[in-house]
Amino acid sequence: MRKHTAAALAFACAALFSAGAHAQAVKTQDGILVNSAGMTLYTFDKDSAGKSVCVDQCAKAWPPAMAPADAKPMGDLTVITRDDGSKQWAHKGKPLYLFTKDTKPGDKTGDNFKEIWHVVKP
Repeated sequence: MRKHTAAALAFACAALFSAGAHAQAVKTQDGILVNSAGMTLYTFDKDSAGKSVCVDQCAKAWPPAMAPADAKPMGDLTVITRDDGSKQWAHKGKPLYLFTKDTKPGDKTGDNFKEIWHVVKP
C-alpha cells in the first residue's frame, strides 16, 4: 500500500510540475527563488513591473509561475494578472517564470540566457 501511495504522490507532483498552468508556491532556497518543486524561477528583462510580455511560444519555453486566483502578496512576492486573466507570481512586480530546459531541482540553465533571463536572488 505504501508503495502505491508514494507512486501516486510522485505522479501527482510530476503532473503539477509539467503543467505550467497549475498554481505553484514560491519560496527561497539556497539564495534563489524556486517553486514548490524546487525548480528555479527567473525574470525576463523585457517585462515591465506588473506586466508579462512572455506569451505564446515564449511561455511554452518559459512557463509562467502561476498563482491561485485568490493569491495574496507576501512581502516582495506580488501577484499580477496576465492578459488571459490568469494570475502569475511576481517578485517586486516582475513576473516569475520557470525554464523548460531545467530538468531537476537546483538547475539554473536559464540564468543569463540571451542576457535577458535571470535567476531571482532576493
